Amino acid sequence: MNQLEKYLIANSTSQGEELEWLTRQTHLRTNRGRMLSGPILGKFLEMVTKMIYPSRVLEIGTFTGYSTIAISRGLAPGGTIDTIEINDELEDLIREGYDKAGITGRVRLIFGDVLQVLPTLEEGYVLIFLDANKREYPHYFEAAVGLLRNGGFILADNVLWDGKVYEESATTDAQTRGIREFNRIVSEDPRVENVIIPLRDGINIIRKL
Repeated sequence: MNQLEKYLIANSTSQGEELEWLTRQTHLRTNRGRMLSGPILGKFLEMVTKMIYPSRVLEIGTFTGYSTIAISRGLAPGGTIDTIEINDELEDLIREGYDKAGITGRVRLIFGDVLQVLPTLEEGYVLIFLDANKREYPHYFEAAVGLLRNGGFILADNVLWDGKVYEESATTDAQTRGIREFNRIVSEDPRVENVIIPLRDGINIIRKL
């Protein structure tokens, strides 16, 4: 953690006991702790959700459930989250976190391949958070737009990919190519408007017109 991140965390509202617990457990019980949304992105998701005040949210990519909990804090009364995760080995930890946060009844946890699950969902989501396989971002976007109601938002994480998307000398691996294509498609799609902000590893904020 660099000095800027330490300063931001020190001068922002705490993530709370549930997310502190989940952060510790994720580092103890998985080897991919860096994939956590973390306190700054988590608080951003919470605040944006509170502004949108959605009744239905779709999360594409659960990991251990940090972002699900953060987003749940901004749901409208009776609001729900559908969240998709491919790795069912994380189920116990995810459900423990949801239970501690008291959101089990508001979340539908779906295990499976995202591209197979998305066609089975009903349209009408108000907010979609995208943080899954970067290679597939362009495909996720097309499905997500169809599931989103007019005026709804997509928040896509990691769209700067450590700077690889804009550094010409960067290795053009599959993940980088996927995110570059995603950002291009979004910016050219007449159905949406968007802005990329350099929060953490980049967030693409997309609104369906």
